[in-house]
Amino acid sequence: MKKIMIVNTSSDHFGDNDKPTGLWLGELVHFYDYFNNDDYQIDLFNIEGGNTPIDPVSLKPYTLDKVTKKYYEDESFMNLLKNSPSIKEAHPSEYDVIYFTGGHGVMFDFPENEDIQKAIKEIYNHGGIVSAVCHGLAALLNVKDDNGRYLIDNKSITGFSNTEEVLANRKKLVPFMLETELKRRGANYSKALLPLRPYVETDGRLVTGQNPESPKQVAEAVAKIL
Repeated sequence: MKKIMIVNTSSDHFGDNDKPTGLWLGELVHFYDYFNNDDYQIDLFNIEGGNTPIDPVSLKPYTLDKVTKKYYEDESFMNLLKNSPSIKEAHPSEYDVIYFTGGHGVMFDFPENEDIQKAIKEIYNHGGIVSAVCHGLAALLNVKDDNGRYLIDNKSITGFSNTEEVLANRKKLVPFMLETELKRRGANYSKALLPLRPYVETDGRLVTGQNPESPKQVAEAVAKIL
C-alpha cells in the first residue's frame, strides 16, 4: 500500500487583513478522490493542528462542483479536516508522496515553515514524489538541497500565475506574487495558454499543477510515476 501525506493551510485570513481565506476545498478533494481506494493510505495534515479553515469562495455555487460538494456533505471526511494533526506530528520517512493543496491561506503559513521543508527534503531524497497545486507551490519556494541550492532551481514547474492572481482580484491582498517568486528562485516556470485551464508540469519526481482546475491531473501524473 502506497502512503500519501496531504498538507493543508491553517491560515483563515489574509495576514493582517480580516478578509477570510483558507484551503481551496476542490484542490484537496479532486486529488484525494483519485486515490481514495484500498491501494492507498491518505493522511491529512495542516500546519497548526485542529481545524482546517476553508476558503468561503471555494464553496460558492459556481465553484462547488459535484465531487467537491459530495465531500463537503460527507460528515466523516469533514471531521478529518476539523481535527487534522499538525505537520509537526508527521513522519515523512513513511510516505511515498507529499501533496500540498492551495487556497490563499498557504501563502501565509507555507513558505517559511521548517517542518514543510524537512518533509519535502525527506520524501524527495528517499525517492518519493513531491507534488503541489496552485498556491500550494508556496511550500516549495524556500526548500534547499544539501548544497544550498533551491530545490526548484532549473526545474520545470507551474503554479498560480500572476494573470490569474489579478483575475482573482487578490493581487493587493497577497504577500507576494507566486509566479514571480518561483522564477526568482530559478524555476523554469510555464503555464497554460489561457488562464484557469488545467495544466500540469512533471519534472522527474516533482509534479505541479497551475490552478484549481488542475488537482485531478496532478493526481493522474503522480499515479503514473508511482
